[in-house]
Amino acid sequence: MSGAGGGGEGGGTGCGSPASWRAGWSLVATAALCLVSSASVLATGAAPMSKEEKQRLGNQVLEMFDHAYGNYMEHAYPADELMPLTCRGRVRGQEPSRGDVDDALGKFSLTLIDTLDTLVVLNKTKEFEEAVRKVVRDVNLDNDIVVSVFETNIRVLGGLLGGHSVAIMLKEKGEHMQWYNDELLQMAKQLGYKLLPAFNTTSGLPYPRINLKFGMRKPEARTGTETDTCTACAGTLILEFAALSRFTGTSIFEESARKALDFLWEKRQRSSNLVGVTINIHTGDWVRKDSGVGAGIDSYYEYLLKAYVLLGDDSFLERFNTHYDAIMRYISQPPLLLDVHIHKPMLNARTWMDSLLAFFPGLQVLKGDIRPAIETHEMLYQVIKKHNFLPEAFTTDFRVHWAQHPLRPEFAESTYFLYKATGDPYYLEVGKTLIENLNKYARVPCGFAAMKDVRTGSHEDRMDSFFLAEMFKYLYLLFADKEDIIFDIEDYIFTTEAHLLPLWLSTTNQTVSKKNTTTEYTELDDSNFDWTCPNTQILFPNDPMYAQSIREPLKNVVDKSCPRGVVRVEESFGSGPKPPLRARDFMASNPEHLEILKKMGVSLIHLKDGRVQLVQHAIQAASSLDAEDGLRFMQEMIELSSQQQKEQQLPPRAVQIVSHPFFGRVVLTAGPAQFGMDLSKHKSGTRGFVASSKPYNGCSEITNPEVVMGKIALMQRGQCMFAEKARNIQKAGAIGGIVIDDNEGSSSDTAPLFQMAGDGKNTDDITIPMLFLFNKEGNIILDAIKEYEEVEVLLSDKAKDRATIFKGKMLPNYIFDSNLEVDNMEQKSSENDSENQKSEKTTADSQDLSVVNQESVEESSPISQPESVSPADVDSASILSSKEDSCPTENHETTIHDSECTELDNQPQEQSKTEEESSPNVSWDNKVQPMESILADWNEDIEAFEMMEKDEL
Repeated sequence: MSGAGGGGEGGGTGCGSPASWRAGWSLVATAALCLVSSASVLATGAAPMSKEEKQRLGNQVLEMFDHAYGNYMEHAYPADELMPLTCRGRVRGQEPSRGDVDDALGKFSLTLIDTLDTLVVLNKTKEFEEAVRKVVRDVNLDNDIVVSVFETNIRVLGGLLGGHSVAIMLKEKGEHMQWYNDELLQMAKQLGYKLLPAFNTTSGLPYPRINLKFGMRKPEARTGTETDTCTACAGTLILEFAALSRFTGTSIFEESARKALDFLWEKRQRSSNLVGVTINIHTGDWVRKDSGVGAGIDSYYEYLLKAYVLLGDDSFLERFNTHYDAIMRYISQPPLLLDVHIHKPMLNARTWMDSLLAFFPGLQVLKGDIRPAIETHEMLYQVIKKHNFLPEAFTTDFRVHWAQHPLRPEFAESTYFLYKATGDPYYLEVGKTLIENLNKYARVPCGFAAMKDVRTGSHEDRMDSFFLAEMFKYLYLLFADKEDIIFDIEDYIFTTEAHLLPLWLSTTNQTVSKKNTTTEYTELDDSNFDWTCPNTQILFPNDPMYAQSIREPLKNVVDKSCPRGVVRVEESFGSGPKPPLRARDFMASNPEHLEILKKMGVSLIHLKDGRVQLVQHAIQAASSLDAEDGLRFMQEMIELSSQQQKEQQLPPRAVQIVSHPFFGRVVLTAGPAQFGMDLSKHKSGTRGFVASSKPYNGCSEITNPEVVMGKIALMQRGQCMFAEKARNIQKAGAIGGIVIDDNEGSSSDTAPLFQMAGDGKNTDDITIPMLFLFNKEGNIILDAIKEYEEVEVLLSDKAKDRATIFKGKMLPNYIFDSNLEVDNMEQKSSENDSENQKSEKTTADSQDLSVVNQESVEESSPISQPESVSPADVDSASILSSKEDSCPTENHETTIHDSECTELDNQPQEQSKTEEESSPNVSWDNKVQPMESILADWNEDIEAFEMMEKDEL
């Protein structure tokens, strides 16, 4: 993602200076850009970089660009992308499908179009002129191919408009492009008309995909059946579409993009002012209700602020400020940015962050909120220094979650804007590190290869177009002086793909009236809206160590063994006043937290039944302010408790080995899937023999369908989405699937269960059941295959009694449990379950938390009258399970890998019931045993069954 253009070092004028109001600029555009152009003279304590060193690094960026661009043109053009390991072009349909990633490819020389304006920024005007001639001559936009509307808009339409913008600038200068007659603009208009049919929905939200040749016409288009799209996909169109309208005078493009934005605004969650990740394009219902600033939403926020800058419509600024206030209230936990539920914004939706949020500090610079931008950027930089690159996703304790890194430019973007805003040479050193890492770890003979795993340094045969479009642009601008650029970069705004759109469009062909539609939906408080240029004296106090003082507490946070053992990073270093303890951060095992509670007049009581209870005594608080903090903490805890109780989670599922010599005695706890057959609605479950798929990761077409057909396919976790694995094995004829964790040693005994989520698209086409096994449980099946070759399993919502499994088969009575009659199996199981629950101790029982406000309940009431506080009881499996262990083990590192997976609450009662129904004499806690031990226990059964088989034969 990208921000508005910044000025050269020290080259900006003051906010109030008349020189800053250039001809053709709108007032709002200048106000939004003034921060970037005026604050760069500030120094913040870091040692300055010499002019020679800056020039050397700038030249190194140029050399790196030449290496990447030259190899694309030599080995890949006219293909969409370069495959740098095999030195050839990636042509869609000729390489194995990568799923949604390939939706960006349309056989329209994507990388060349995406790189056009980068050539001019890097002062390669001759190469630019040649590239434009190639695009005009060779590129075909009428291919029968289905592409992503979002990717085609930001990369191709944006690339053509960016190329047109700099082409007319060069032509006006009189040295280059004198032959140019708006050819790129005409191609952009042609493409715009090809994308317009996607907006033919009742909501105005576009379909996520469209056929370049046939649009949405069925059946030729092979698309148009989708029901869902991501918020960023529908909300990242206004800059390119409005620019196209204003360049051409054709209003339909801007009107369509505005309608989509209006609908998203109207559908925001009104109490939190947040938007979800995925929305139904026909009904407007939120399909995925988690909210953050990363993948799926990121550029929606970016385009609201930049639409205000480019188009001069204050309603966009009002919307952005409303959202921004919600982001800082709920999502921002400096230096972290964690997803929350839009209806339950105090509840985190996941425990990891994705790399796309790295754009956000740059957007905060444009907003004028520097401190949190510095904090988050520094945290990201520490992650990079640990892993050389920013992993696609990493946990809150800074462990790798998704290990890939496709050479994303968002961190370089934020580094550039922070340098332009602060003038701090520290960010030049950050840029130097990025350059060194790219050359050391990603450079290959035919370009730069994406990292397949930042932990091992392995490569992927991939060099996305955004690497050339954005990475080199931002790195070069970071080290370039104003005289190094042949035009004034401050006359342009960057799109999310870093394409240049001239700011004079704000006063050209204003085909859409600037009606303030925002206030039709809500009453807004103007007090927090920035209508004028930020005061740099407030942003940057006269303290040369300002930025450094913000960064310093974060220097070693990634290397700390227990970084989440404190409420916020600042506190562990004692820098500045400690913020109030928030309910979502509270850990009953943290002594510091207990001390804070005591100061707030909140006491913690351990009840006889093992629960923990909080009681507030305002009179015992250290001060009136502490008492207020205590009251707020109790209110948050009550709200958090209520939210957790309402949280609906799928229960764990069961994988039961029913073949010889196990006969249903081995029951493995499995994580469910949010897609495919709902095993709770199919009581008989799915039974079949297991077979390993080839490839074992299940991420491409199955090459051994004759082996998998009619069986339950085993796959290894990783490298693609769960839903993609399911589709591949279903296509091969499998009747079910089991995904086995690739994290060595992981087990449901130690790691929290989670449910496998879909891929953000409609998964109704997946009809087979899918379950997930941790590594330890999965190895039991794999070891059984090695020992016995054929292994039959039963996938079900809960373990079945063996009398049901083997009904109608001649088995000796002692194969079943001797104390149970077949006819009354369920009744006995229920009775035993009830008895066991009385004595069974579980994590949730011992950690149940209840909250009492002393203002409404007498001091003795929490213990003597528990019914009076029952609404505040908290299931700690939801609140504390991820926080009781402040130093997560390696088993937690890749708890969620293939998709956006939702952690499941421990469900001891369900487990207890399942345990009793499946085998009252077998402890659920011992569900995972060494194979030798299991077989030794059952020698008698095995011998009896083998004898019976001989008799039958």
